[in-house]
This record gives sequence, structure tokens and C-alpha cells, in this order.
Amino acid sequence: MTVIYALLIFCFLIFVHELGHFLVAKACGVKVNEFAIGMGPAILKKTKGETKYSVRLLPIGGFCAMEGEDEDSQDPRAFNNKPAWQRALVIAAGPLMNLITCVILMIIIAFWAGTATTTIDAVSQGSAADKAGILPGDKIVQVDGNNIGEWNDIIQSIGYSKKDAAEVTVSREGQELTLTTELQYDKDAGRNMIGISPEREHHLGSALSGGIKNTWAMTEMMYKALKQLITGDISMKELSGPVGIVYATSEAAKSGLMYVIYLAALLSLNLAIMNLLPFPALDGGRLLFLVIRMFTGKRVSDETEGKIHFVGICLLFGLMIYVTFNDVLKFIIPMF
Repeated sequence: MTVIYALLIFCFLIFVHELGHFLVAKACGVKVNEFAIGMGPAILKKTKGETKYSVRLLPIGGFCAMEGEDEDSQDPRAFNNKPAWQRALVIAAGPLMNLITCVILMIIIAFWAGTATTTIDAVSQGSAADKAGILPGDKIVQVDGNNIGEWNDIIQSIGYSKKDAAEVTVSREGQELTLTTELQYDKDAGRNMIGISPEREHHLGSALSGGIKNTWAMTEMMYKALKQLITGDISMKELSGPVGIVYATSEAAKSGLMYVIYLAALLSLNLAIMNLLPFPALDGGRLLFLVIRMFTGKRVSDETEGKIHFVGICLLFGLMIYVTFNDVLKFIIPMF
């Protein structure tokens, strides 16, 4: 089941990516020769209009083959004969679809998790809050005289207080009570804890906001990791490929469906960011050549660019073999 989950996630993300290229190419009038999911020999295929649709044997990728994409073509509807802005839209559509997919998945997660309110859902038995007389259903309105507007205010006021105790004002049955609770430092959490958890509200509006914010935070994290990889602060051995994805899917599945969805969002964003790198064969490399040819004209022919992208594909396959070998050493060998 782990392998099936991993293949479903991988195929779905590739499908979304290639669908972005396909839809925008059609909208711009580009002739699409084939839209395929998977690589290798075709096991299912159907031609509709001018485009062949196929499912191929190996679930390790996919492609949207456009006329004149990597070669010179005289067809007026060929990719190479379209205006630069249309070609840029077609190229950028793949990563954009992966970004949109990530945002949608993060919104689903945010809606499922809910937004923490300032009303207490549970109090741990024997905790500092329990000893202070704080009860489930209490709404925290002040901490040490500071007004509380959201759950994060409680975390900041209590979690990072330098005092040994805090005065917590709660609203209970229409009355306000001020209770004094000790602050207990939790090494694992890195802040003070008093043993309370919040009630959560499930609103689409807050989920939309939370999904977008969390996607942005994830993007910053990925760019930071990429920078560390370039500077050498992170070793190339830390990179993972298909085997690592299967292992990560296995670990996520143990924790529940939402963790699998989170992994899918993470991989989708990773696919978007990595594809925008200015490397041959990647969408970022194609955009770079588009900019170069805006200034050099036809000095770099479509055929030459195609050859350079082919070299890039070979290098990327070499990288995949390398990371797969590392994944086997990290995840498979220790099992035996």
C-alpha cells in the first residue's frame, strides 16, 4: 500500500504539472502532439483530434509533447513559432499548477485542523492550569493584564514569560475570574506550558488564509535549504529520490491521511520550485533560453537549444541514479 500511495501521489503531481503545460498550450493555439503520463512504452493510448493521449508503463514522469518544442518546425502553430510571451506562459504553467495544487492541499489541511480559539477545550489532569482552577470552557481574556485576541497571544504571554507564575483572567458563565497559575518549562517544546489545549473552529475563510500563509512559510523553508545546499551547509547525500519518497510516504501514512496530504503538498511545492531552477531541460532553463533568445534572436537555433536540453535531461537522470543509490543506502540496507 505504501508503494501504491507513493505512485498515486507522484503520478498525480506529474499529471497536474503536465496538465498546466497542456491547457495553456491549447489556449495559445500550440499544436500538442502527445499528452502522456508515465515513461516508456505506451500501455493505453487514444488519439483525439490532433493529440495522442497515452498512459505509459513506468510511473516516473510524463510529458506534453508540443510541435516545435525541441526542434525547428515550419508549422505556424508550432511552439517555436509562437510569440515569446505565449511560450513563457506555456512553460510557466506547469510549475504554477504545482504551486496552486500545494495551496489547495494546505487549505484542506488548515480547514481540517481548524483555527485555535481562546476558549479552552481541555485541561490536563494535575497540570499547573488544573491546580490553578482553570476549567474547560473558560475563555482566556487577559494574561498578566495584557488583552488576548487569539491563541498565539496566549502562547507568547505564557510560553515565553520570564516569570515563575502568570495571572490568567478567564470569562466563565458571564463572569471574569483572575487565577494564578505556575509556569512549567517544557524542554521539548522550548517554552512554558500550563497544560491547556484550545477549542478549534473550522471556517473556510481562516483556512484560506492559513493555507496561503503555510505555503509561503514552506516556500521560505525550501529556498533556505536550497541555499544551504549550494553553499555546502547541506550535503548532496541529504537529497532523496523515488525511494526516499516511498519511505517518507510510509512514515506519513502511519500518522494518518492528513500527513499524507501534507507530504503531497510538500512534494508539489518542491516540484514547482525545482522546475523553475535555470537548468537545461527544466522549465526554468527553458525560460532562461527564452530570455537569451529575446536578445540574440536566432543565433541559438531551436535545434541547438533542444540538444542542450537533452544534455540536461541526461545529467538529471544521472542525479536521479545518484540520489536513488543514496536512498538505498539510507533506507533499504538498514532493514537487512
